[in-house]
Amino acid sequence: MCHERRPAPATVGDPDNGDQVRPYDIGDSDLDAQVSALVAAAAAGRDANGNDDLAREMIITSLKMLRDGAGRGDTKLVNAALKEMRYAFMVFSKYRDIRKVTVFGSARTATDDPNYVMASDFARLMSDIRRWMVVTGAGPGIMEAANQGAGREYSFGVNIRLPFEDEPNPYLHDSRIINFKYFFTRKLMFIKESHGFALFPGGFGTLDESFELLTLIQTGKSDLHPIVLIEASGTGYWEGWLSFVQGTLVDRGMIRPEDLGLFKFTTDVKEAADEICRFYANYHSQRFVDGDLVFRVQHKPTAQQLVEINDLFSDIVASGTIDTVSASSEELADNDVPELSRIKFRFDRRSLGRLRSLVDHLNSYVPGGEASWPE
Repeated sequence: MCHERRPAPATVGDPDNGDQVRPYDIGDSDLDAQVSALVAAAAAGRDANGNDDLAREMIITSLKMLRDGAGRGDTKLVNAALKEMRYAFMVFSKYRDIRKVTVFGSARTATDDPNYVMASDFARLMSDIRRWMVVTGAGPGIMEAANQGAGREYSFGVNIRLPFEDEPNPYLHDSRIINFKYFFTRKLMFIKESHGFALFPGGFGTLDESFELLTLIQTGKSDLHPIVLIEASGTGYWEGWLSFVQGTLVDRGMIRPEDLGLFKFTTDVKEAADEICRFYANYHSQRFVDGDLVFRVQHKPTAQQLVEINDLFSDIVASGTIDTVSASSEELADNDVPELSRIKFRFDRRSLGRLRSLVDHLNSYVPGGEASWPE
């Protein structure tokens, strides 16, 4: 069988993975020079965080769309999405050093529903005691309950403009309400800006957000995060969902049994809060460096603990062993928490449920487990 040879893309590879990348230009030397000069002028006298090259590529992409003759609808979509993301990044950037939990749940939950009360209690515990901020979709129901529990100073509202429901609930400060036209940019912000997730009962939107979150983590497209399915005792929502996931998805081989370890089900507010906070008792964050997965941890494993880790988790190591390392040159260049200890290994990139278990095991070396931010 013959295969047509495809032309190489304009950009090749990902520099963060050590790949070589060809210059991303318009192809007109005069225009390319003008774009470079424009970016330099805009960045002059300001801290551009070394992102001049990326700003240049975004401008070039816009000009390429113009030259491609992209339709107005496509161009409006890209334009609106970019503006929404830029504004959201700016709002959240002021609170980057504070951990946040996103609460998903139905907009139609009544104020006398036990899940409404539970969502408010959970958010109050996370904000008043654990000092986390709470992110919701800004609407009524479970979202309103969580913002009410957290209070205006600890709440974010990531609002979606809908024909039947677009006014944010009254428990949000105007400076932390972000309005979105598109669900995909809104969901990006939920996942990018949060350190943990509490999933209460809800409709299509809640299930969509829940499955997308689990899919992104299961496929490694998002870092690991603590996820809790929570509901008032006896309401039976997640129990039915779990029955389907276990009895159909797992039993038919559509997901792995260990994928069930990516989340925890509970009917207890404190247990939910403990599960989310304990995730960061020792584990801090992760990053791929030259193909190896690096876990940054608060406490360096002892020699004996490292032997135990290798014995228990050799099944997720594609080659070599799990070792302690110092911050890589890439991490040092980015000032990416160089002060923390690290373990490194060649992850098989498939066993995400088992990887979640590794986080739990690392955290078991630290007494208590209720981490603060920063430590």
